[in-house]
Parts: sequence; C-alpha cells; structure tokens
Amino acid sequence: MFIGVISDTHNETELTRRAIRLFESFEVEAILHCGDVGALIPPLFSGFNVYFVRGNTDHSADFAKLPSEKATLFEEVGKLEIAGKKIAFLHGDDFEKLNDLVGSNNWDMVCYGHTHHRSSRVYGKTLALNPGAISRSVRPSVAVVDLETMQPTIIEVL
Repeated sequence: MFIGVISDTHNETELTRRAIRLFESFEVEAILHCGDVGALIPPLFSGFNVYFVRGNTDHSADFAKLPSEKATLFEEVGKLEIAGKKIAFLHGDDFEKLNDLVGSNNWDMVCYGHTHHRSSRVYGKTLALNPGAISRSVRPSVAVVDLETMQPTIIEVL
C-alpha cells in the first residue's frame, strides 16, 4: 500500500495538480498534507482520502471547502494508523514537538514540512520524512511511501 506526502503548497495550484497526478500514478490510498496549504488547494484533492494539518501560514477559512467526507483536518498533529503503521504528521514549525514525536519511538513514521527541504532519516524505529515543498522551492517535490517496506521515494514535481 502506498501513501502520498505533500507539504507547503501555499496555493500553488498548477504544481499541486501535477503532484496529484503523480500520486494517482502510484495509486496511493491516502494523502497526508503537512500544512501551509492555502484556500485554493483542498478542493483539488476531491475523491482522495486526504488528511491535512494546519501550517503556520494557514487560516481557518483556508479549510472552508474540504473536498468531501474523505477529507480530515487536524489542528496541530495528525495521528493515524494506516495498514498497521502508526503515523504522526505535523507542519514542523514547532521543532520541540517534532523532536518529541520523532524521539518518542512510538511512531513508525513522522511526516513534516515547513523547511522546504526534503529529508528522509530513520531514528530508532521511526522514519522522519519531509517531502520537501511544492511552492517556494527550486526543486518542488513530494514523497510516496510504501507502507509494507516503509521505503519512501521523494519525487520531483516537474
């Protein structure tokens, strides 16, 4: 089973549409958005199981048009179990909270954004994954994770 991870779209609709096409090509079963979304972005995810967290630039009005009953908004930290894997995700601007989640060894994966720098590292049993950013990035990127192997693939969005 594959899931998609995206962050820091900042209302960049064209690159977000390209990212969604990438997710479709992998047949992802869920998408995690790690914040700094923008009001134009949630409707683009119509038809997907999509989970959002608020970023430091997001406002309540940005989430007024969640695409469907398949969309969920978490305030600061999303906590899910998908395919038997415990996953937490947050924007990442609260470095203490991020470090606490990663260091707790309670999660199979912790996803975050904010820095606009892609990163994939394992700490203990926890994969800490930043997919990079869609907007305000020289090399926009997303991640696809195979939950069976916990192997992430970071993909540039061209």
